[in-house]
Amino acid sequence: MSLKIGVIGLGNMGGGMAATLASKGFDVSGFDLAHTALEKAQAKGVKPVAEREQLIASVEVLILSLPKAEHVEAVCLGANGILALGKPGLIVVDTTTSTPEASRKVAAALKVKGIAFIDAPVSGGPKGAATGTMSMVIGAEDDDLARVMPILEGMSGTRVHIGQTGAGNVAKIANNMLTACHLISTAEALSMAAKAGVDPAKLLEGLNAGSGRSSATQAMFPTWVMNKAYDSGFTMGLMRKDVGLARDLSASLDLDLPLSRAVADLWQASSATLPDADDFCCIVERTDAPLFGRGE
Repeated sequence: MSLKIGVIGLGNMGGGMAATLASKGFDVSGFDLAHTALEKAQAKGVKPVAEREQLIASVEVLILSLPKAEHVEAVCLGANGILALGKPGLIVVDTTTSTPEASRKVAAALKVKGIAFIDAPVSGGPKGAATGTMSMVIGAEDDDLARVMPILEGMSGTRVHIGQTGAGNVAKIANNMLTACHLISTAEALSMAAKAGVDPAKLLEGLNAGSGRSSATQAMFPTWVMNKAYDSGFTMGLMRKDVGLARDLSASLDLDLPLSRAVADLWQASSATLPDADDFCCIVERTDAPLFGRGE
């Protein structure tokens, strides 16, 4: 626990990760553009740092929790960023759902200065970050991963080393495309059952006892949809972004994936009625508003 850890991005996910590590005795400092996020993190044992440049220059492991790939590139390669200010031996752990191309580009640039880069996007939402139970899919060199493994174990429940740099983001993009599909397909199955006179809640029980179960049937629908809570902490805008990443990756590989394309189209079309700020589970309202709608 002697390594000094910094976290850039103290939102729902980054703030939870930082607080979890601090609660387990790690030396954690953090930076965020929002002063309220700094105050919240400080109340949970994270040392607030007012300037990003100061944080980059003072830690040995730097965890990034940022919205998009372009933000990762800016922080890593931009003016007064990690490339300019990071010390040789620094390890950057990027938990952002980014792109494999961005991860490889950043890793190659930082390696010249002796800085390692690991892409380790996470699943499990704000609750998983706050409780240390989230999962990570990781792209990394073996030696770099071994060095930070105690930290990753402290902030996550499951870690899968997928391959070299960029592999973690390929896995996360694939995961989120499946999640996007499962939400819609489960909504269609429950709508069909309801119209056929079957209780949707009982159908969920049956699905979870059979081969059709998924994270949507086991967690998302019971926790956030059936009770119409729609408060998972993950937004429509973020899922639209991730589905777009899957569409772009498929296109770059010259693949014809009709189901993935149809799912991406459905998520994009949903912007007409569901704002980016809505919970991502609200996509089910597009399938059956009377059954799943919030009654607004």
